[in-house]
Amino acid sequence: MSLARRHLLAGAAATATASALGIGSQLALIGSAEASVFGETVPFSRARLAAAARALSEQPFQDRRGEVSDELTAMGYDAYRAMQPGPDWPMPLSPANRFYFDPLLAGFVYNQPVDLWYVNGDQAQRIIFDREMFVFRPPAATVVPEGNIPFSGFRLRSELNQPGVLDEFAVFQGASYFRAVGAGENYGLSARGLAINTGRPTGEEFPVFRSFWIERPPEGAKAVVVHALLDSPSTTGAYRITIRPGDATVTDVELTLFPRTDIKTVGFAPFSSMFLFDAINRHAFDDYRDAVHDSGGLSIFTGAGEWLWRPIMNPQRLQVSAFVDSTPRGFGLVQRKRHYSDYQDAEARYETRPTAWVEPIGDWGGGAVVLFEIPTENETNDNIVTYWQPNQPIIAGEPFSLTYRIHWDSAAAAVTQGPRVIATRQGQNFHGTRRLFVIDFAMNGQPIDGISVDVECSAGKAVNITFYPTPEPDVLRTSFELDTDGAESSELRLTLNTPQGPAGERWVFRWTS
Repeated sequence: MSLARRHLLAGAAATATASALGIGSQLALIGSAEASVFGETVPFSRARLAAAARALSEQPFQDRRGEVSDELTAMGYDAYRAMQPGPDWPMPLSPANRFYFDPLLAGFVYNQPVDLWYVNGDQAQRIIFDREMFVFRPPAATVVPEGNIPFSGFRLRSELNQPGVLDEFAVFQGASYFRAVGAGENYGLSARGLAINTGRPTGEEFPVFRSFWIERPPEGAKAVVVHALLDSPSTTGAYRITIRPGDATVTDVELTLFPRTDIKTVGFAPFSSMFLFDAINRHAFDDYRDAVHDSGGLSIFTGAGEWLWRPIMNPQRLQVSAFVDSTPRGFGLVQRKRHYSDYQDAEARYETRPTAWVEPIGDWGGGAVVLFEIPTENETNDNIVTYWQPNQPIIAGEPFSLTYRIHWDSAAAAVTQGPRVIATRQGQNFHGTRRLFVIDFAMNGQPIDGISVDVECSAGKAVNITFYPTPEPDVLRTSFELDTDGAESSELRLTLNTPQGPAGERWVFRWTS
């Protein structure tokens, strides 16, 4: 993610709950807006979208960035932020359900135009740009060109936190990015529709959502349904995304790809996040805060029923890890620390960033959860990427379907009932001869009697393995020293064992010199 985009998302994160809108007269807008914001009407169905995606895959990819003028893409951050929907927005999708949306204009780093449609039954009306529906404050007023301005995405709102106040709960904007929050949360990590060739020498390919169809929710509905047409040089795709806002906002993603080419490296349910530092690498940053990250760790619930916790790192050089699995039960990037005192950032409020937990639906077969950790010196760059990479190849001309659910919440949707890792620290041992690792577990009522600790190392060996209760109730501290024996890296695994078998999460980590 670019520096500019990260700055913009950071601004949005700070205002996701603060920029609430009163409902006021918005309920009348559906009738009053039809003449100005609605264009042509065409038939629509999920089957029609799939047929359109298939037909598009039989044509060469067409890059639409040329539809956004140079004046718009050249504008700066402040000018883009000054282009806002006017007082007539947000528009209600359905007054009875209190779901609303407002479109986002192209410009700045958002150089991909999108088509927006409003679906009522089996008919879709195009949403068109009307300059009178937007406000262009300085400095945008002097740089925005005359004529049509394409859309780049949209926000969804509801009474998420309190009656009568409209808060954002999801946003779709930029490439195939989308984000969501639960009640009381601010935007953090981003999901994507698809990842292609991430980390390959040929460069990553970023698919785009080129069109969205937003359904009018039926009376009594608790969710909004969004259809999207994905496009890239390698594939097209038909997506159905159902978003249910609440204390934990849930998105169900149903997709079918229509590949134009064979795809060597593809990632499903991809996320982008940021990790600068916490206790594990605090020594590397001269910063008053205790931690800076949108996500603190990767959690995996394997098909075999094993829970893994992998602390995220900001490495000195690119690190790629693959956790091989079959029929995974879940994985996600987790923000586990939930107190202001964990971060001490009164503006960014990292403790309010959501966890995103993927619940696979159906048999995903074999593959791997892949984690990319990219070096960064500041918090303006997304440097963490994770996704599911299937063993099954993606073959040109052969449709590929997948379904999954994302839980956006202050905690993982599914967590082990046994011990779980709450902190990882490392430093030199007392004599300065070895690396000392200290891992704390919340025991969740698991008795310490009968516990033993096992540490595995792919290179070197673990010595001086200890464990003991801390003054904090129900917390067990484990520690060991790594004798590297000259190795430059080692894959580490720490397991709490009981007479009945492993207990709770297994801590996994890659040490590098």
